[in-house]
Amino acid sequence: MLIKSDFDIQFQLQQNTAMVAMLHLHPPLERYVRQGNVLVIEHLEPGVGPGYGELIGTMEYMDSFGNRCSRFVAPAGRLRLSGTSTIDVDGMPDEAGADAQQSPVHELPSEVLQFLLPSRYCEVDRFVQISHDLFGWMTPGWARASAIRDWVHEKVRFDYQTARPTKTAMDVFTERVGVCRDFQHLAVTLTRCQNIPARYVTGYLGDIRWPYTGVGDFSAWYEVWLDGRWWTMDARHNEARPGRVLMATGRDAADVAITTSFGSADLTYFYVESTEVREDGSVVPPQQLGLEVGVR
Repeated sequence: MLIKSDFDIQFQLQQNTAMVAMLHLHPPLERYVRQGNVLVIEHLEPGVGPGYGELIGTMEYMDSFGNRCSRFVAPAGRLRLSGTSTIDVDGMPDEAGADAQQSPVHELPSEVLQFLLPSRYCEVDRFVQISHDLFGWMTPGWARASAIRDWVHEKVRFDYQTARPTKTAMDVFTERVGVCRDFQHLAVTLTRCQNIPARYVTGYLGDIRWPYTGVGDFSAWYEVWLDGRWWTMDARHNEARPGRVLMATGRDAADVAITTSFGSADLTYFYVESTEVREDGSVVPPQQLGLEVGVR
C-alpha cells in the first residue's frame, strides 16, 4: 500500500522566533519512503505566495526518544511549514495480541521503564487507586490493556470544541470529553498504573480503506509494551485501522509537539491530509474501499 501524506501549516510571527518542528516521519520508517519526507520552511513576504518565499535552513537532531527534530529561527512575518511524503507500507490493520503477556517490572528493559512514570499530562500517581479498582482484578497482559482502551473509548465523548492545551488525564477522567490526545492520555495513565509501559504516539491516520470522516488532521494513538514489543492501541477510534504512519513517540503530547515556538506564533492556516494512492499517484477514494471491507 502506498500512502501519501501532506501538510501545510502557516503562522504569523511578531518577531524573530526560535522554533522546533517534529514533522518528519519516524526514523525507522525512512527506508520505506518512496518520495519526499522533506520539511520546507519559507518566510513569505507580503504579496509572495507559497512556493516562492525565502527558504529557511534548519539544524536537525534526534531527541531522547529517537524522534527526528528540526530547529530553526524564523524571521518576523508569515511563516510556512510544508511537506509531502509517499511511503510503502503493508496495509494491514493494527495487529492484536490476544495472548501477549505482561512482564514483571524487574524484567522490563531499562529503556521502557520511563513509560511507567508520571509525565506532564499523565498523572499516574493520582490514578493508582482508580486504576486498581477498575482493572486490578483482570488478567494481566493483553486482556487488561485492551480493557483499559475499551473503557476509555466508551466513557469519553469526542468533541473538538473541548480541546485545550492544559487538559490532563485527570481532567479527561472528570469531564469525560476531549479530543484524540485526551483519550490517549487517559488510557496511557490507567495502563501505566497496571505496570504496563505505555507511550504516546503522533502521526497520520487518514480515512484509508475507511469511510470518509471529514477534514484531515494529525492523529494521536498510543502503544503498550507486552511480550517484548510495542503494540498499537487507540482509545479514540478503538478499531483496527490500516494506514497509520508514525511520526513521533514520547511520554505524552508534550514530548511530540508538531511545532514548538519560543515566542508568540499565531496559527493562520492548517492543512493535513493522508490518503492511499496508486502507483500513478492517483488517490484511492476512501468510501469505495470502506464498502469493500464491510465497514459500518
